[in-house]
Order: sequence, then C-alpha cells, then structure tokens
Amino acid sequence: MNVEECFKKRLLRKISPDDEKASQSIKMAEEKLNMAKMALEKEFFDACIIYAYTSMFHSARALLYKDGIQEKSHVCIIAYLMENYGGKIPYYLINSLDAFRRERHEALYGLEFYAGKEDVSIAIKDAEEFIKVVKRILNA
Repeated sequence: MNVEECFKKRLLRKISPDDEKASQSIKMAEEKLNMAKMALEKEFFDACIIYAYTSMFHSARALLYKDGIQEKSHVCIIAYLMENYGGKIPYYLINSLDAFRRERHEALYGLEFYAGKEDVSIAIKDAEEFIKVVKRILNA
C-alpha cells in the first residue's frame, strides 16, 4: 500500500503538528526499548521482539506527530517513512521496522513462531539506532 492509498482509506490522516506528542512518543520508545532489554536478560525472546518493534513504532510515530499525521495502520507508517524520510532514515532501518512488524505479529498471533537470541540482539540494536536517528531528525 502506498501513502496516497493510506490517506484515501483514512489510515493516515492530517492533524495539527504536535511536538508534545512527538516528545511523548520518543519517551515511550525509550521505555519500550528498556523493556526489551529486560526481557532479553530473562531470555523472554518473543517479548523482546514485541518490545523492540514497539520501540521502533513509537519512534516512527514521533515523526508523524511532528508532521501532523495520525496513523491507523502500521503498514502505512512504513510507507510514509519510505516516502518522506527515505533520505534521512537509512533504508535498512525502515526495512528492519517492517520485518520486526511482521515478527511481532507472528509472536503475538502465530502458532509456530520462535525468536532466537540473534534475532533479538538485532532487534534491540536496530531499535536503539532508530531512536537515535529519529531524535536527530526531530532536533534538526
């Protein structure tokens, strides 16, 4: 799905830009990242994937709030980032967000999902980097 379709289907909607919500989203992203790290210590790998993805999701959402966009679809967030931040956020991080979106879905709803320690380590590393990149964009 592309950004235009997301707006047509009202999965993305224009709102007033909101720096306070953007800031709250970054704080939430950092909290979820810390929860992912705690889950890793306990070897709760599925929870780790869920928290790392949620951290990246809230980071991405901060950019949408800054731009005056409300989301109703995780897929549309990724489309929006690709179209509007592809030059500022490395593509591999946007692709990682999408990959961990799918893994989060499998961890929550799938019957045969297994997250390994290596997957979790990558998820946490990418979530940390995603937050740093988004903070840089927000403070520019």
